[in-house]
Amino acid sequence: MSEPLLLKWARELMAIAQSGMHYTDNVYDKERFIRVRQLAAEMIANNSALDLNHVLKIMESEGGYATPKVDVRGVVFREDKILLVREIMDQNRWTLPGGWADVNESPAESVEREVYEESGFRTKVDKVLAVYDRTKQGHVPAYIFHIYKLFFHCTITGGEAAASMETSEVGFFSEKEIPELSVARVTDKQIRRFFEHHRHPDLPTDFD
Repeated sequence: MSEPLLLKWARELMAIAQSGMHYTDNVYDKERFIRVRQLAAEMIANNSALDLNHVLKIMESEGGYATPKVDVRGVVFREDKILLVREIMDQNRWTLPGGWADVNESPAESVEREVYEESGFRTKVDKVLAVYDRTKQGHVPAYIFHIYKLFFHCTITGGEAAASMETSEVGFFSEKEIPELSVARVTDKQIRRFFEHHRHPDLPTDFD
């Protein structure tokens, strides 16, 4: 499943405008980049259910040189079952615990924190299982920003299952009983690939 070409164009225009405004001191160039950003927002709003002002507000909140955002996810097994959490914001569908990487945290620190906050389990990162480009992985819906998704194998070191402000339930599932997933966050294909990594721990890191 590929993203709409129009979204890719709009995302690139947004990045050009953001980086251009960061580097230029010329007032006329700034005006041109603002117009490029406006056009990118209109392209997205006119081809989605998003409000134009909402799209513009998101774009205007970004500054500096435009780079992909980083999403981190913890892949945790107990025996032959994988840890999933029920995501409140996505109609209680299930996902691997995780979220945006935070400033002043390493990727490992970010994913260990996310797993604890969303599931109640303390973990230690063992290995990077996959580095994926979200646009190439079949996630829906499409997203306004370009995102890299980092998946880490983590081993439980303590804690116990506990829901959170973001999750309503925590559970372990075998490969044959995977529940309805929050496809915006993780796909069935990815989950099944991580079971392969669990069975064959010497597999190399996957990447796009």
